[in-house]
Amino acid sequence: MNDYDLLVVGSANADLVIGVERRPGPGETVLGSDLAVHPGGKGGNQAVAAARLGARTALLARVGDDAHGRLLLDAQRAAGVDTVGVLVGGAPTGVALITVDPSGDNSIVVSPGANGRLTPDDIRAAVSLFHASRVVSAQLEIPLETVVEVVRNLPPDSRFVLNPSPPRPLPTEVLAACDPLIVNEHEAKVLLGDARVSEEPEDWARLLLAKGPRSVVVTLGAAGALVASSDGVARVPSVKVEAVDTTGAGDAFTAALAWRLGAGEPLAEAAAYAARVGAVAVTRAGAQESYPTAAEVAAL
Repeated sequence: MNDYDLLVVGSANADLVIGVERRPGPGETVLGSDLAVHPGGKGGNQAVAAARLGARTALLARVGDDAHGRLLLDAQRAAGVDTVGVLVGGAPTGVALITVDPSGDNSIVVSPGANGRLTPDDIRAAVSLFHASRVVSAQLEIPLETVVEVVRNLPPDSRFVLNPSPPRPLPTEVLAACDPLIVNEHEAKVLLGDARVSEEPEDWARLLLAKGPRSVVVTLGAAGALVASSDGVARVPSVKVEAVDTTGAGDAFTAALAWRLGAGEPLAEAAAYAARVGAVAVTRAGAQESYPTAAEVAAL
């Protein structure tokens, strides 16, 4: 039996959030709300989201030896995440500068900080965590060479889930390990590049699958999601809610999907559950503080 349902390898950031009436254009200054500081980062978000749902979760990440790093560690532990794999020092904690408009849409600039110092050597030193985990999830807010090393250290019986955000070209060896590769519309367009010969998301899913991953999920916001595998392409409907803040919703989706896949659910069923988790998250402000428990998802 595995010690962990999910091992998240990725970033941990302090989210510095300001509400704005509208996002500024080039050369423009706008006034915003008071600054709010929240624990975030795609890796940290996924770990908290999974743990809050009830998954036995561990995080492999790097934070700075500073106040933001302590904030992130405290938040992980409060959610029930095992932080044995979180390394401290080497650079300041990563920071994300986030503006959120009244519709709930956001724009984000990330200073990677210590996330950029999570190295392949760190991955090799943590190999026991991989062998103790049913599913391993990663993102691209850490160096790509580190994600490659994650793939090379996957045990034969584990499953690898990747959200390539921020998107960049992926080595064949990483694509081949993804089961699934999870992308939103922007990430799908970047990964496909000139190969995007259609504006239909179903075609994007098929084209991405042809690049080598074992399965693909394309999230479409209020339009739901698509799942693609050797069985074909299927649409997963969305759950209609009033969005307040979309920050971190994709991370909640990915965490929930990874957990349910590890529990043995088929891809479409796991994605439908993940869509419900994401729907609850967008009805609340913030990232990690917006993530629901399994009981709250069931009540939706």
